[in-house]
Amino acid sequence: MYNSKITGLGYYVPENVVTNDDLKGFMETSDEWIQERTGIEERRWIDPKTGDTTAVMGAKAARIAIERSGLTKDDIDFIVFATLSPDMYFPGGGVQIQDMLDMPTIGALDVRNQCSGFIYAMSVADQFIKTGMYTNILVIGAENHSGGLDKSTRGRNVSVIFGDGAGAAVLSRSEAAGKGILSSHLHSEGKHAKELALEGPSTQRWVPEIIAANDPEDVSYYPYMNGQFVFKHAITRFSEAIVEGLHANNLEKEDIDMLIPHQANLRIAQFIQKKFQLADDKVHNNIMKYGNTTAASVIIALTEAWELGKIKDNDLVVLAAFGSGFTWGSIIIRW
Repeated sequence: MYNSKITGLGYYVPENVVTNDDLKGFMETSDEWIQERTGIEERRWIDPKTGDTTAVMGAKAARIAIERSGLTKDDIDFIVFATLSPDMYFPGGGVQIQDMLDMPTIGALDVRNQCSGFIYAMSVADQFIKTGMYTNILVIGAENHSGGLDKSTRGRNVSVIFGDGAGAAVLSRSEAAGKGILSSHLHSEGKHAKELALEGPSTQRWVPEIIAANDPEDVSYYPYMNGQFVFKHAITRFSEAIVEGLHANNLEKEDIDMLIPHQANLRIAQFIQKKFQLADDKVHNNIMKYGNTTAASVIIALTEAWELGKIKDNDLVVLAAFGSGFTWGSIIIRW
């Protein structure tokens, strides 16, 4: 069986910076209130005039990752695209990437696992490579949250958290023993799905009903989050996923060189860091700058950490995420 290793990384975020103070222009909030609860200082929201969309941002990140891998678009065998905010209800973003990058008629798969989407996408790609089916897979996480948020005071508990952006990784076949992705661990607990969800549009609230109701006060089209409930479960599941990955590879917390947690809330990341007794230089957080970019968050943070020289050859890198579904997971990588 083959191993899979990351050979290229890239990310893209919109140029439009929205600070906490900027939000005060259209909702009742404050910089102090947001930072105290989330750690977020600013986020990137798409300026519609730029033409950026979920897929466009994904393509921009992908081009960087492919170039850094030393490959060309024609070397890519498959695409896995993770998002909760596709440009269209269907088809998904994967086929848009195939078209935007002018790739051969390779397969494209979309993953809809929200905050854990990139973890799930990488695990899927890893299995395809381990079995020998594909050699080079493009894995993308991209989100356009700003287009679907309730930016009034009514929606502030959710809308202040989320940002736009995209990241991409090229995963390639390797025969080097003990390097690359060592293992991935995925979980879900659907009984809590409605604690962090967006219920409409769906086949339970489909186009005829939407048109007939024409109700501007229908909040089912905006994301809902039971913040305290999610926080409590997140700190538990984050820890479990990390421990599971370490134990599966006969490793200890002291072996971690870099932890890249999903950027959901700085307080969650700080709690996990303290629990695992990790020094500041062994955890990379960027939620302060970008907010929660959901499926893009782990890959943006991983790319940024690598660009900053925080990840070196042979380092043990742990990726972990928890989010809507409830779904969560971890990936253990020997760089």
